[in-house]
Formats: sequence, C-alpha cells, structure tokens
Amino acid sequence: MSRYSRTDKSMRRIFLDEFLINKNRGEEFYNKVLVEYGDDSVAELGIAQIAIEGISNIAVKKIEDRRIGMSYLEKSSRYVAWDKKTNGEYKFYRDPTIMSSKFADRYAESCNLDFDVYSKNIQPMINYVREKEPIANLKFKDSASGKEVSFANLKNESDIKSATFIYNASTKAKALDILRGLLPASTLTNVGVTGNGRAFEYLLTILFGSSLEEEQMLAKKIKHELDTTIKSFVRRSDDKYGIIMQEYLKKLQKTGLVLAKKVHAKAVGPRVHLAESESESGAINKIVSAAMYEQSRGSSYQDILSAVKKMSSLEKIKIINTFAKLRQNRRQRLPRAFEMTQYTFDIIGNFGMFRDLHRHRVLTLERQLLTADHGYVIPKEIAETGMEKEYKECMSFSKQVFDSMRAKHPEQSQYVVNFAYNYPFFMRLNLREAAHLIELRTIPQGHIDYRQVAQKMFLAIKKTHPNLSKTIKFADLNTYDLERFESEKRIEEKRKNQK
Repeated sequence: MSRYSRTDKSMRRIFLDEFLINKNRGEEFYNKVLVEYGDDSVAELGIAQIAIEGISNIAVKKIEDRRIGMSYLEKSSRYVAWDKKTNGEYKFYRDPTIMSSKFADRYAESCNLDFDVYSKNIQPMINYVREKEPIANLKFKDSASGKEVSFANLKNESDIKSATFIYNASTKAKALDILRGLLPASTLTNVGVTGNGRAFEYLLTILFGSSLEEEQMLAKKIKHELDTTIKSFVRRSDDKYGIIMQEYLKKLQKTGLVLAKKVHAKAVGPRVHLAESESESGAINKIVSAAMYEQSRGSSYQDILSAVKKMSSLEKIKIINTFAKLRQNRRQRLPRAFEMTQYTFDIIGNFGMFRDLHRHRVLTLERQLLTADHGYVIPKEIAETGMEKEYKECMSFSKQVFDSMRAKHPEQSQYVVNFAYNYPFFMRLNLREAAHLIELRTIPQGHIDYRQVAQKMFLAIKKTHPNLSKTIKFADLNTYDLERFESEKRIEEKRKNQK
C-alpha cells in the first residue's frame, strides 16, 4: 500500500513485479521509507491486535492515555467479579520495588484486606439488591401477548427463564458497581488493543521511558509480540531514536514538576466545575459561520463571520434550533460546526468513575498521579447493608500505607489506592463532543458515578450557554435504582430474535 504512493503502477502490478518474487521486499521498503526518508505516516498502514493480560489499573490507564490510532476493549468491573484467586493469591500487582522494600508487608496486607472485604460481600450485596428490588415488582415481556406483564403473570417457560436471566444479570451488575470502590489500583485486568504501527511505536516509547518497572516490562513483552507481525513499524521505539525520544519525554515531566511547585493550593472533591468557556454570543457566531461555510461558494470564513455578526440574535438562535430539531436520537451527531466552541471542566471524582470517562478520546484530558488526598466516596448501599465500618477500615488502611510510601515511591504508591478515592483531572472538549459524551454517559444503564458527572456537565453548559445546550437533546437527568434492567431486557429480546 505505501509503495503505491511512490509509483504510477497499479496495486496489482506492484505486487506482481516487486513483492511476489521477493518476500523481504516489504521490510526492505519500510526500512527505507521509515528510517531513510522519515515518512512516519506509512506505519499507519500496518495494523495489529494484541491481548495484554494481567496488568494493573495503573498500567492500563497509561496504555489508554494514547488517544490516536488505537482502540481498546478492557475487562469490566461491572460484569466480572474480582474475587478469584490464582495459586491461593488475589490478583493484584506486586511491584518489585515495593516488594523488596520495608513497605512490602503492609502493602500486601492492605490489598488483601480490600479483596477480602470485596469478595465476602458480593453475595450479600446481590441479596440486598434483590430484596430492595424484588423480581415480583418488575415487568417483563410476555411472548404470547407482546405486552409487559409482572413476573407472576408469565406463563411461558421460556419467558420465565428469560426474565430470571435478565433479573439476575442486572442485579449482579448493580452489586458489583456498588462494591468496585474497594478494589485497589493494583487490581490486575486485561485489555485488548487494536492499533496501527505508528501508534504502537509511540506507546512503546512511552512505556520504555516509564519509571515503573511494570510498564518497562510491558514494553518489552508488547514489542516482542509486535516484532512477529509489524517489526519494521516499531523498530525505533527502543533504538537510538527511541532513546532520544524517551529522554525528551522525561525532560518534559521534570519541567512540569518544577512548574507545579509554584502552586500550593489543594483542590477538594468531589466536584464538577466548568472552569473555562466563552460567551454564548461569540460561540453562536462561530458555529453559525462554520455551518454556512461548507455550502458556501467561494466565501472565506472571515467574510461569513462578519456577515453573521450583523444578523439578529433571534435569527442565529433559530438556526441553532433548526440543527437541534434535525436530531432524532443520540447517534445522529451534531455537525462539525459545533466543534467551534470549547469547554474546560475541572473534575474531581472517584478513580473508578475516571476509568470510564478516560475512554473518550476526541478531547484533551490531563490527569495527575493517583493519591489518597481528596477523600473517597461511600455508596449509600454500603451503609444500608451494614458494611460501612469495614469499608472505611479498608480506605483508612490504604491511606496509611499510601502516606508512608509516597515520599520515597511517589509513582509506585499509586498501586495501593482504592477505586473509591477521588481523583483530579480536567477535560477540554468542544460542544459536539460534549453532546456525545453527556448523552452517552447519562443513559439509564450507565454507572451512577459517571451519570452524575455527565449530568452536572450538562447543567453547567445549560447555565452558561442556555441556547446552545438545547442541541444536547438526549441528556437523561433521571435517576434509576436498577440501571442495567431495561438494557438487559433489550439484549435478551435480541437473543431470542436471533434463534
């Protein structure tokens, strides 16, 4: 494919003349283009899929920080319980630096306590959820009438079986959602990654330059696997060019650390604050101008903007409302014109919630090291089931261990911090992406933590840009007790129809 751009031959002719007779031709050509010409874009033509298993939630977030050229599928804390042991040990990362230090015993004790409390409360929490929302109170589809009826009125055996499956799946998901805050960031997870060669090379460069041994070892293992398929594309991740890039990235980090010392204020959480936006009139002018530009014939953006500024406010708002009315569901995204205005949100929310929002990539997200400095969340169900005392004991012990480690091991100390601890990050995104994020993350089946954050983001935009916020038509501000229930019903209906 990349040779195609440097010759007037057809694709078929290139293959027959150059590649069919020389099996090494591809690697020879890529080495010339990448190393001699420095044309990095051809590395985007090589695609690989890799399964990365048994890594911590610190390492997986480092991997998923790479926004362009990669797609990820990570093990869920909602559908999979983390109570299983391997060789008698819970699945959490035992960092060599920690385990060879004086902190080893207390680190292991803290993580084991988290998993003990998490594991022993899974079934009691499922029982509690089912007592609070009994199956008898819910309605399911009756295949004979096509109507929703109570569980007791289902007669068909298949309907009863489906209803039971839906109920069990949604109540288990709810229970695991409640308990996930107990899990430490050292919890081992799996992630599947699909990416192009250029993106993988940059990822490897980042990991090779990490101060965490886990991430350095990951880089070696990932490169070993990629060398079997797209070796030419990732060659520079650890050669002399890669080492230069690694040193540059380390200098960037050190520079940021020096600058950060100039500010001593400590933010408190949780919070969702719209820290930066422009006036609505200015935003509307730019959006309307951009909307007109595509279908204009020869007019510059500046000319259109000047004309738009002379239009009445009512006329411009009418144009915005027209675009809003065209949307019939959340998958019908706003046009690119709505990328012309930006919002910066300052967020402090629990690390478990951050893991979900972190998956959005058409935005700028900056985050800090995970700490125990900003308090933690306690789901109301924790108190209602009588496990608040041991929940708090887990949080308290984690913080003690973290505080004892952080001065000597600031990055390694992240491993002991629980998902429930609040975590600061900011997101800068345009209105088009804000609409996508808010509408997706407020759907009924979403986790309550990120639903609340997305709802607050919407309300902040509505307050600042009341007219533009009308384009975010499908934000759901309601609350739900059994979030996964309706979604599980739809999934089961699709299963039935496929049989």
